[in-house]
Amino acid sequence: MMKKEKKLWFLLAFVLLASFSTLGYYGIQIYQQSPPIPEKVVSQKGEVIFTKQDIIEGQNIWQSIGGQEIGSIWGHGAYLAPDWTADWLHKEAIFILNEYSEKFYFTSYEKLNKEKQALLKIKLQNDLRINTYDKKTKSITISENRLKAIKYLCNYYQGLFMNNPKFAQLREYYALTENTIKDPKRMKKMNAFFWWATWATVTERPGTNISYTHNWPSEELVGNKSTPDLLIWSGVSIILLILFIGILAYYHAQSKDEEFITPTQNPLINEKITPSMKRIKKYLIIVGLLMTLQVLLGIVTAHYGVEGKGLYGIPISKILPYSVTRTWHTQLAIFWIATAWLATGLYMAPALSGKDPKFQSFGVDFLFFALLIIVLVSMAGQWMAIMQKLNPEINFWFGHQGFEYVDLGRFWQLFLFIGLLLWLILMIRPILPVIKEKPQKKSLLLLFLISCISIALFYAAGLMWGQHTHLSISEYWRWWVVHLWVEGFFEVFATVVIAFIFVRLGLLKEKTATVNVLFSTIIFLSGGIIGTFHHLYFAGSTPVIMALGACFSALEVVPLTLIGFEAFENYKASKATPWMKDYKWPIYFMVSVSFWNFLGAGIFGFLINPPIALYYVQGLNTTALHAHTALFGVYGMLGIGFIFFVLRSMYRKMKWNDKLLKICFWGLNIGLLVMGVFSLLPIGIWQAFESIDKGMWYARSIELMQKPEIIFLKWLRSIGDIIFAVGIFSGVGFIMKLCIKKIT
Repeated sequence: MMKKEKKLWFLLAFVLLASFSTLGYYGIQIYQQSPPIPEKVVSQKGEVIFTKQDIIEGQNIWQSIGGQEIGSIWGHGAYLAPDWTADWLHKEAIFILNEYSEKFYFTSYEKLNKEKQALLKIKLQNDLRINTYDKKTKSITISENRLKAIKYLCNYYQGLFMNNPKFAQLREYYALTENTIKDPKRMKKMNAFFWWATWATVTERPGTNISYTHNWPSEELVGNKSTPDLLIWSGVSIILLILFIGILAYYHAQSKDEEFITPTQNPLINEKITPSMKRIKKYLIIVGLLMTLQVLLGIVTAHYGVEGKGLYGIPISKILPYSVTRTWHTQLAIFWIATAWLATGLYMAPALSGKDPKFQSFGVDFLFFALLIIVLVSMAGQWMAIMQKLNPEINFWFGHQGFEYVDLGRFWQLFLFIGLLLWLILMIRPILPVIKEKPQKKSLLLLFLISCISIALFYAAGLMWGQHTHLSISEYWRWWVVHLWVEGFFEVFATVVIAFIFVRLGLLKEKTATVNVLFSTIIFLSGGIIGTFHHLYFAGSTPVIMALGACFSALEVVPLTLIGFEAFENYKASKATPWMKDYKWPIYFMVSVSFWNFLGAGIFGFLINPPIALYYVQGLNTTALHAHTALFGVYGMLGIGFIFFVLRSMYRKMKWNDKLLKICFWGLNIGLLVMGVFSLLPIGIWQAFESIDKGMWYARSIELMQKPEIIFLKWLRSIGDIIFAVGIFSGVGFIMKLCIKKIT
């Protein structure tokens, strides 16, 4: 066992070194080869249309109104309003084609026969696709027809985002408030950013016949079609998936399953509860309140899809517009899940030694109030930003950064990072003495420490972009946080914590748990680290990044195919010995994590993972399906399971009334399944068909999304939402009811 363990440690070190070297090397390539931002955009007559400053400040203005929380850019962001790049591109193409048609044939483009339309499309593509960026002058020259289109679209978007009454109905469909942007000068700059981001989607990268965003979005009029790379690397990724599933299945068949040990009584029954462990109760109460608020905001956010001005006739959009509720909904998910996991760590660390280091209780209290301030004040800053009450500098630091899941202002990000470092210190202090006193437990404890260090330090990736950083580079670092920090190292932390729980319950041997955790970590990170690139297929990156992202992210799905065995093992654990019935519901939540890991992360994740699939479905409801079922289904369910384990450990001698827990468990699982399968999935599939047939612009348009059938499917979601909400309220009610009681 020791020899095998040593080999696994070396293999883990190799995987980390090789993977991060690759991620870093091609990250440098993104810095070097991202779409250029010109010093100026000029017409053929020399008229300056936009400057670099306009584009950069325009990006900041877009971020300040919610950024990715109100429509999307390059497919990343919210699903209700259009993808602004796909929308601009289609409208620009139609405008120029009509200009050509009126000039040459004296009629509109749609009235021409197919032969004449084909000729005009070739002319359009020659105008839009040719790269006129001059490296010497750092300028882009555009045609007179394109200049007319820009002026037309600037007026269009100014009317939409400001207060032109003829756009009132469209604003309601998009859940945009009147005067989302109040100043015409700011609107002009945001238009500059929209134009540049769209320019990158159609302009061919030097030396190639594909655009900077790999021909995304699909738009037949301008020649944005799927490429051989998309098909080839999708095929390779599927072949690799099948190959490695076979290898892992063979390995699993050859391995001998360790039988659970069955201690006659609960090993934790007489375990000392230290003062700092008791103080974790308030974390659990706050997690419950944040969960409740997040679900309520989710209901409001979803309702904006059928009633863009408010909630059942109440005009709340003037106070809580869609971009605010969606920002808070997504951010609170990260906050409460992370808080639940951090609290579990703070509870488990002192339990290992049975005593608190000096000032541990003070540190736990201090961290609690620091996290509370970050959550509440950052939310206030985001509201002020979206209501346009902050200037760009203040907005970046204290308002809204406009990037999904990392929306909070930079000051609050720094504050949170310091909080994570404090959490790391609070974790290390009780664990180190145990490592010294009990060297036989060294390996599993080291894994625990490494996962804690990773959680604390890797959040720093969110500090790597600045206020004026290029969008492609910001996206690269954002996915370090969302993919590597949330989906990667929290996953490792979860694996270690679950192993620790079973070891502490006396169900698993220490060495067996260590080997299992090492093996799982290696398998997951082998695909997961480089697999970060699958989020960057169309974010201004190069084809090699697509190849790496497709192949390695497919490997992330491999371990999920055997997740049923893990679920069965967890279920067996709940039946291993009579006293384990006390831990039935925490373990059942771990079983549900296995189910959602397979369905939400595995099936629904791979549904959108191959490049050819994501080319057509990026930014559609299939993405929302994966996001909900993976983020809540895996990390949320596990966070709730951890909470109930901590509470069971705190109140170990108290008999629980399982009724609320039963409602919570089945409500959450059934509600999430109904929400996904009966609403998000069918809408996403419908959108995918339309995206393939007509283009991305149509898949996100009101022409499709306001169809009665789509509206009906949106309303169907409310059934799942209600069941889910009942589950949340039951679970939170149980937490509150228990936490007011004294620990004995």
